[in-house]
Amino acid sequence: MRRHLKKMSGSSSAWRRRSAPASPCRGRCPRSRVVSPVLDVIDWKTFQYFPSKDLQRGVLDWKLDFHWEPLADSERKALPSPISPIRSPVVPGGVVAVDRHYFQNTGAYDPLLSLRGGENLELSLKAWLCGGSVEILPCSRVGHLYQNQEANSPPDQEATLLNKVRIAETWLGSFKDTFYRHSPEAFSLSKAEKPDCTERLQLQRRLGCRTFHWFLANIYPELYPSERRPRFSGKLHNIGLGFCADCQAEGDLLGCAMLLAPCSDSRQQQHLEHTSRKEIHFGGPQNLCLDVRREQVILQNCTAEGPAIHQQQWDFQENGMIVHILSGKCMEAVVQENNKDLYLRQCDGKASQLWRFDNVSAVDER
Repeated sequence: MRRHLKKMSGSSSAWRRRSAPASPCRGRCPRSRVVSPVLDVIDWKTFQYFPSKDLQRGVLDWKLDFHWEPLADSERKALPSPISPIRSPVVPGGVVAVDRHYFQNTGAYDPLLSLRGGENLELSLKAWLCGGSVEILPCSRVGHLYQNQEANSPPDQEATLLNKVRIAETWLGSFKDTFYRHSPEAFSLSKAEKPDCTERLQLQRRLGCRTFHWFLANIYPELYPSERRPRFSGKLHNIGLGFCADCQAEGDLLGCAMLLAPCSDSRQQQHLEHTSRKEIHFGGPQNLCLDVRREQVILQNCTAEGPAIHQQQWDFQENGMIVHILSGKCMEAVVQENNKDLYLRQCDGKASQLWRFDNVSAVDER
């Protein structure tokens, strides 16, 4: 695999390996796993080996910098054993193990990223969003000798920043604005040297990749930004078929299947509200929310959960698609017999997956 052992930015290529026991998968690991060992530190002056004592996972921040983070007690206690693989949002950039065919079939490393770091973030996000997974394997360890920063020239900051801009433009979707707010210098660079991400965006469509919102909801919710977001309300219009979301049951509406009906200002059942908690509340005296049962959109009692991501959360995107966050699929109006029912389908941007609310207002999501 190209760059199977790659020198980390600002580090030397000296490694010390320690033997690792056989994989706990015993040859049955999914080919879509991207796996990293634990990276221990070797002192560049004394060559003393400092093994990592705590279980950690790799994370990123809104400047797209990599960090190690101690595993939460709840996650550590949930592990079957101390050497069980740790689900990790991202892997470090030193050493990864991945099936060669899977690596190549999913686009390998982005050839337009420079050798200045960031390819570990691109590889990790691509794995999570395009059907794979990312893990740290505690029973495998690699000692890493960091370069003496005082004796070497500083890294090329512009090249590193340009890599981050390319990752943001390719994988973050509408959340790239959050990255640019945290990194104004990256925003300026993106205007001066806007990268051509056409090939990578085509790769996403070919692989059927999920949105970055799904990554925040399911893999690293701690990163979810707490900032002002639009709230949508009123009738929910389907762009492709020209009707509005409705429930036409009488009396008890619990479990009612959502469908399209002629738009009407007088029908309270057509008044919906997409809240800051990403729920779509249904008009009427009952506290009902859009939910999913066997991929059909129905009405259920609104859950009382806190900020955690759950079954009733939907991402209304700038392109007009409404994405069910847990599944990563889009709400679509499906014509069958004389009905136009609402189902979850793979997101492909067809007109029957595009929606518009009557009203837009701003609320504080915190």
